[in-house]
Amino acid sequence: MRTPVVIFPHPEIMTPETTEQKFRSLLDIMARLRSADGCPWDRKQDHRSLKPYLIEECHEVLEAIDRDDCRSVAEELGDVLLQIAFHAQIGSESGRFDMDTILDAITGKLIRRHPHVFGTESVETPEQVVRNWNRIKSDEKPKPDGSSFLDSVPRSLPQLMAARKLQDRAGEAGFDWETIQPVREKVMEEWNELLREIDSDADPGRIEAEFGDVLFALVNLSRFLKINPEEALRASSRKFRDRFRGIEKRTGGADAMKRMDLEDLDAIWNDIKGQETD
Repeated sequence: MRTPVVIFPHPEIMTPETTEQKFRSLLDIMARLRSADGCPWDRKQDHRSLKPYLIEECHEVLEAIDRDDCRSVAEELGDVLLQIAFHAQIGSESGRFDMDTILDAITGKLIRRHPHVFGTESVETPEQVVRNWNRIKSDEKPKPDGSSFLDSVPRSLPQLMAARKLQDRAGEAGFDWETIQPVREKVMEEWNELLREIDSDADPGRIEAEFGDVLFALVNLSRFLKINPEEALRASSRKFRDRFRGIEKRTGGADAMKRMDLEDLDAIWNDIKGQETD
């Protein structure tokens, strides 16, 4: 493990030793950056302006995990923690919440939603844990008139993830198939509808709608196959990147590829694919 180094020490910031002191040091540094004589960029930010950075840092964590790079995972998780500290400091300045509020919220939630650990309930499977979690979560939050059982799925989620969660929630309400066969048939039904729209030279909006239905049906199929669609697509994208990089290496780059026939490029692709090992 690398020893943490404070590059620009300040009398107000303690030399971190214990985990608690290191956490306190992070909060002190964030407060210093947001102070009147701190950093102009940090002082300018608010909750909304920081939204893209939180998303970016989370994706960088995922990339580090995919690379199985533990050092980078730790570093990128630190960047996520920085974003949390940033929001906590802004919340503290407005008097609306602070890091204590955040910690109280998450520790209380973990205890409430694990009654099989901190209470008297019994569960036998991870699926039962998820059902209990969603039930408790639903009971905790007031339901306004006109609300839906699906409202707990955030609309801002990446859409593959959102589709999966919507289908899971619908399944909890009993709106689900019992076997995989009708799910497979639904995929083919949606696929054939898409092909009919394409072949009939339909309005682009109708083709897009049918294409979305195919994706939605495939996500549902992933549930029955116990596949995470986001991770499956991530793996396929990574595979494409690696194979394309292999073509670039063999041909001399993208400019050289533009001058080649697609058949020749496809032959190189298949050769690279054939040399891959699982």
